[in-house]
Amino acid sequence: MEVKPTLLVLAAGMATRYGSLKQVDAFGPHGETIIEYSVYDAMRAGFRKVVFIIRQAIEEEFKAVMQQKLNGRIPVEYVLQELSLLPEGVEVPEGRMKPWGTAHAVWVARHVLTAPFAVINGDDFYGYESFKNMAQFLQEGGKCGLVGFAVANTLSENGAVSRGICEVDEEGNLLSITEQTHIERAAQGIVAVQPDHQEVPLAPEQLVSMNLMGFSPSLLPYFEEYLTVFLREQAHEPKAEFYLPVVVDKLVKTGVTPVKVLPTSEKWFGVTYPADKPLVKAALHQLVAQGKYPENLWEETI
Repeated sequence: MEVKPTLLVLAAGMATRYGSLKQVDAFGPHGETIIEYSVYDAMRAGFRKVVFIIRQAIEEEFKAVMQQKLNGRIPVEYVLQELSLLPEGVEVPEGRMKPWGTAHAVWVARHVLTAPFAVINGDDFYGYESFKNMAQFLQEGGKCGLVGFAVANTLSENGAVSRGICEVDEEGNLLSITEQTHIERAAQGIVAVQPDHQEVPLAPEQLVSMNLMGFSPSLLPYFEEYLTVFLREQAHEPKAEFYLPVVVDKLVKTGVTPVKVLPTSEKWFGVTYPADKPLVKAALHQLVAQGKYPENLWEETI
């Protein structure tokens, strides 16, 4: 029986640095969003369902755009990620405003994730090769994997970025992954700036995760287990988030499952800052000019 994986799109972000709802902002020649290019690539690679994680505050605007673009092309579901959605017996601490993070988003969607699934950020461009590698991994029965980008291919010209630093063995298995929230290009090269302001140098070819991760549904109970521990230990910290790399790192280090790193040569681009928009538009127009995407993304049936 053919495995038909699901694409889980994290689109509930608040976009505080961007200043507007970047999830539905127009970047392509015919007003396409970045998410549409990801869905297009995923469909070509073999994904057969999309689940969008959004917030109630953006639900109406987000659905208006996506239903118009994707209706009839691929089955779509929407799941709301809200602060109040927590394991039984856990309450939101007073004053908490910041979302609980990417791994919380996966946990929230657990009820609709019945097939192998891949997770992506809604504001990142990953490229077809990335989705092809992940689809093949899931279709072949892979239990947990992530797409690894060379860090030099994932930097923004307009500020620091967050990436999961991957340590990988000779067979391509993940040994550890560490979320670094401030990576940038400095005069001396690429560095990860630590909370104490110490700069840790990174080689250009260092593999990093961009949250393109694949999972078997059998691993979803671990999301709840680790989320419960996180809330017990860190819920009182107003900016603490439950990150996907934390879950994957624990799966590896506790021996639950090996995690395969799937390298890609794709070059990332995305929108974190307002100044990123013209760069993203230019990059997409260049890909269209090269024939990698049609000028009107949905003019043909995939």
